[in-house]
Amino acid sequence: TDIVILVVAADDGVMPQTKEAIHHARAAGVPIVVAVTKIDKPDANSEKVRQELVAEGVVPEDWGGDCMFVEVSAKTGQGIDTLLEGILLQAEVLELKAAKNAAAKGVVVEARLDKGKGAVATLLVQSGTLKRGDAVLVGSVSGRVRAMLDENGKPVAEAGPSIPVEVQGLSEVPVAGADFIVLADEKKAREIALFRQGKFRDVKLAKQQAAKLENIFEQMGEGEVRTLALIVKADVQGSIEAIAGSLQKLSTDEVRVSLVHSGVGGITESDVNLALASKAIIIGFNSRADVAARRLAEASGVDIRYYNIIYAMVDEIRAALSGMLAPEKRESIIGMVEVRQVYHISKVGTVAGCYVTEGMVKRGSSVRVLRNNVVIHTGDLDSLKRFKDDAKEVKSNFECGLSLRGFNDLEVGDMLEVFEIVEVARAL
Repeated sequence: TDIVILVVAADDGVMPQTKEAIHHARAAGVPIVVAVTKIDKPDANSEKVRQELVAEGVVPEDWGGDCMFVEVSAKTGQGIDTLLEGILLQAEVLELKAAKNAAAKGVVVEARLDKGKGAVATLLVQSGTLKRGDAVLVGSVSGRVRAMLDENGKPVAEAGPSIPVEVQGLSEVPVAGADFIVLADEKKAREIALFRQGKFRDVKLAKQQAAKLENIFEQMGEGEVRTLALIVKADVQGSIEAIAGSLQKLSTDEVRVSLVHSGVGGITESDVNLALASKAIIIGFNSRADVAARRLAEASGVDIRYYNIIYAMVDEIRAALSGMLAPEKRESIIGMVEVRQVYHISKVGTVAGCYVTEGMVKRGSSVRVLRNNVVIHTGDLDSLKRFKDDAKEVKSNFECGLSLRGFNDLEVGDMLEVFEIVEVARAL
């Protein structure tokens, strides 16, 4: 990404997702152009938007900052030409140039499998010119461009720098974000693709290098780490302020602890993507990752740590920085259970009718009650039944009834995170 267009509605102002976008842009080191939209609405307040963005460190040029602000309206067309001119001006200042008379290079914006067309990929040409008939290598996929469509769905014969096109003719569906390059020989492209597929695991691990708390000290010794980047999500704002203060005190001459992003609520896919971009470790304080975020973190190697006591979190990070991580007992999540019905029975307490959405739940398991991805209780199962019979375990896609020891405040919609304690050796 060369330039970020930050779109903010004049009637809504700065929203949580706006702040996340700002953090992403900063992590990538990309200049921001602000487009204040819906300026035609009666309740539009661009001055309020400016003040809120200044509070986030995005300062307009006319206020002494370096960010271009443009007021636009998609309904009336107001400011659109000014915005386009501003983008071109910013590109000129940044000297964004690309060779046109060369073999094309670029990136995959998105890809899909079409029943009639086969593998279809939207490619953004970053340099050179992509032509119909070119042999291309796209990540670990190869092929020959059989057809190209522009943004209006019309066939085109070629596409130059900064032009997105939909391409057909690839052997498989490539991964979004993969680089592509035009080669002179389709056979060579196919050979390289096959080689990359065979080395996929090694390449993936080598490229990601997601930050891990266990290897921070080792990387410091190799001169690879000068900043320990952290993303903190917590249950309340007060917790974030206390955590931020404690973490800043851990900075040393060898490493600076940097809080890349913080927020109240559950850990989302956006947090994981930000962690991957900034090589940050995610800390959840009485906050958990949702299913999509957890899967993305596992696939991309992003390290997520959960805590409910501040000093325990600080001690572990301090130990990582000083190279003193000892073997520990860690939670292993074995299942997720959704509460669908709640019954209050005298002499028994609260009994929940549940559905196992992932993994399994075992009798005697430890569970964590999540409400809107925020932890409200941690304890143990008191009973587990399948219909009227006691059950040792219930697997995914089955219903069950259960009760928790010492906790009767379950509500419909709560999620139960089922976990076991396992011993994990740490390598430095």
